[in-house]
Amino acid sequence: MDGTFDHVMIRVEELAESLDWYRTHLNYEEKGRWEADTFTNVFLGPTDVHEDGALLELTYNHDGRSYEIGDAWGHIAVRVPEDALQESYDRLMAEGVDDYRDPESCGNRYAFVKDPDGHEIEIVKRDHGAKWSIDHAMVRIEDADEALGYWTRKFEYTEVPGRWEADTFSNYFVAPEDAPEEAMKLELTYNYDGREYTMGDGWGHVAVRVDDLDDAWDALMTREAPDYRDPASCDHNYAFTKDQDGHEVELVTRD
Repeated sequence: MDGTFDHVMIRVEELAESLDWYRTHLNYEEKGRWEADTFTNVFLGPTDVHEDGALLELTYNHDGRSYEIGDAWGHIAVRVPEDALQESYDRLMAEGVDDYRDPESCGNRYAFVKDPDGHEIEIVKRDHGAKWSIDHAMVRIEDADEALGYWTRKFEYTEVPGRWEADTFSNYFVAPEDAPEEAMKLELTYNYDGREYTMGDGWGHVAVRVDDLDDAWDALMTREAPDYRDPASCDHNYAFTKDQDGHEVELVTRD
């Protein structure tokens, strides 16, 4: 299977407000849309996103429901040039974006803001990839060995540079071995205190791009991945499995 991350999905309560926010503040443009009877999916990204770069999928359900983000879902991280962290953060503040953690409070290595639904967005310094393109998505895990084993065995991922082991937690980054640096990575955050997490429903899934949906699904079943929604149940357009903590992982094909 290809294995490159294709997109990250989050749920939003006001589609027009969210679209305006991402277009205005991150200069995103609409890359695709799926209108159904009960929901709308909109795919967004920078104009010059890399061909292997991940998109952001906003899911809006038409029934006016509200969401709880939970704490098992962490954030998406977007890129700015190495010398542009403070400048980019200051611009967002001037535009009225909700402040969460400024660069100074993060040792001038990164910063955090929030979107209209409270989803955390980390701003990281990178000299590759389009500005504001997705660098990684972070999820929290309850067993680091199990999580690393899941992504290694099920998806043939490897741990890539970026590991950070602190006194109370560790961060691990995984991606396909041959993925370009512009591709998205998955950050696995493991806290040492044995806490458990609430999944919430504001967070949706990460999507992995595969060459052949049925072949990829058969490989996952052989590797004992959870059978959540198989290709047949999704009209052979996509499929879903889950990781060891219950985070949903979608399989998609993309031209």
